[in-house]
Amino acid sequence: MRYARPMQVALLIPALAATLAGPAAAQSATKPTNDAPNPYNTVSDYFKLPAGRTWGSTSAVEIDKDGKSIWVAERCGANSCLDRAAGKMSDAPTVLKFDSTGKLVTSFGAGMMIFPHGIYVDRDGNVWVTDGQDNAPQPARGEAPAGGAAPAAARGGEGRGGRMGPPPGSTKGHQVFKFSPDGKLLLTLGKPGGAAAPDYFYQPNDVVVAPNGDIFVSEGHGGDNDRILKFAKDGKFIKAIGKKGAGPGEFNGPHALAFDSKGRLIVGDRSNNRIQILDQDGKFIAETAEFGRPSGVWVDKNDNLYVADSESGSVNPNRPEWRRGIRIGKLSDLKVTAFIPDPETRNAPDFRGTSAAEGVAVDAAGNIYGAEVGPKAVKRYVKKTGT
Repeated sequence: MRYARPMQVALLIPALAATLAGPAAAQSATKPTNDAPNPYNTVSDYFKLPAGRTWGSTSAVEIDKDGKSIWVAERCGANSCLDRAAGKMSDAPTVLKFDSTGKLVTSFGAGMMIFPHGIYVDRDGNVWVTDGQDNAPQPARGEAPAGGAAPAAARGGEGRGGRMGPPPGSTKGHQVFKFSPDGKLLLTLGKPGGAAAPDYFYQPNDVVVAPNGDIFVSEGHGGDNDRILKFAKDGKFIKAIGKKGAGPGEFNGPHALAFDSKGRLIVGDRSNNRIQILDQDGKFIAETAEFGRPSGVWVDKNDNLYVADSESGSVNPNRPEWRRGIRIGKLSDLKVTAFIPDPETRNAPDFRGTSAAEGVAVDAAGNIYGAEVGPKAVKRYVKKTGT
């Protein structure tokens, strides 16, 4: 559940030294961590969907509080639950719960979300999901968007740089929902259709809940509103953390959130190609570029760090030497010790798609689950015998 039981953890001096040199220096000095061993076997068709239903794009995967059931929020067999041409929402449930054998046992959320993006299960078993897009009309081909904003060809994605809030006509999306385990809506954060800073949200990426009930939501998926918002457990706004930038405590696509055993906030600062560690007031503690371009992060009870990199090389042509996949290491030294490589080996400039896991979760038995946007799949990774 991305929060671990208390234990002593210390960041080693080399990791801290890298932070003092600044983000650019630390990243440029970091060699690709592609050669770590892969101690896992891949299970591709573990989950059983209802007859006639196929996986859509998924970036949201999470473990239930029982430690073995798996929650997935998927995009209705496509990469959006909104058919924009028809102006109609899919009637497929977007939030799915599977038991430890891969059998579907619960589903809900039909018609509520356009673009399920991040998911979290709190210690009470409640399910939180972010909706990262809106239903604003798209301009016709070649037509400038209303208000002179950036082109909407990649709505909600990184093709919409410069925008601080949703475009005109947005009436649905850009919210965060809290559900009971059986699908009852308990709390909604944000305005329907979104809002520009200092209001919220626009492109919420992920959500996590601290032990005291405080809620943290990261937003900014290509616009200029990159920040983390902190709320009390009743949804009352507390503060905004960070801004767009590459300095300590700044973000460029804060795509994923987790807590470690000491309650520190672990941020997948994707377009800055780094993991940042902050305290719950937003104070910068440390960073590392060892784990590639982080789309998803997970911290287990032993403070092992799992990072899903779905974009290195293919989306970031300035770093073609980095491979996509899941990198694994420890928060104690921020070093990669294992790597599950993406089977898709093409890199820029011949391949510009997202591949491999974008979301990642780990059950109590140590099995890893990767949610994939481009391939439209959820894979299971199981330790090889003898490792």
